[in-house]
Amino acid sequence: MQIQSKNNPLYKKYIDLTLLLIISTPFLLTACTATLPHRLQSTPEGRQSLEYSADTAKIEFLTADPDLKHYFDNSIGYVIFPSIGKGAVVVGGAYGEGIVYENASVIGYADLAQATIGFQLGGQSFREVIFFNDKSALGDFEQEKFKFSANASAVAVTAGISAASDYHDGVAVFTMAKGGLMYEASIGGQKFSYQPK
Repeated sequence: MQIQSKNNPLYKKYIDLTLLLIISTPFLLTACTATLPHRLQSTPEGRQSLEYSADTAKIEFLTADPDLKHYFDNSIGYVIFPSIGKGAVVVGGAYGEGIVYENASVIGYADLAQATIGFQLGGQSFREVIFFNDKSALGDFEQEKFKFSANASAVAVTAGISAASDYHDGVAVFTMAKGGLMYEASIGGQKFSYQPK
């Protein structure tokens, strides 16, 4: 369909829609930021609740694929986000809080944020675990130099899937819908902040 000609009536509608998106995006992003949930890690009770949720998420990951035990036992460290809320109406976003482990011990807390712009509608809630195969990758995460490229994706957890998966650039990422269902999330553009314990 040709809409490039200024004499074409579709051209004006295309330009109007583009301008509407450009003008409304800052307001929508502000609204999304204003409605972020209360940070659990800001209080001792919240941190305890977050650690309990992370333990529950770990059990669900291992129940869905027992072979993930190899990753949990042999990685230098990992981050579990027990609940990432993702929703979109034109401007999409995701937010979650997680627990950071090194050698199976809690070393800190993390925030995950993701924003996407485009025609979207819907929402999901899912779990995510990021494994670090070497100290350098974990160090980048702790120094907040870590983020996923726009085309990054995670492996949806099913029985035996982790045995066929591997690390890429020192990192392996798995996701599942809350409740244990298979869910392959788009993790492109996810950014992280880190707070030591």
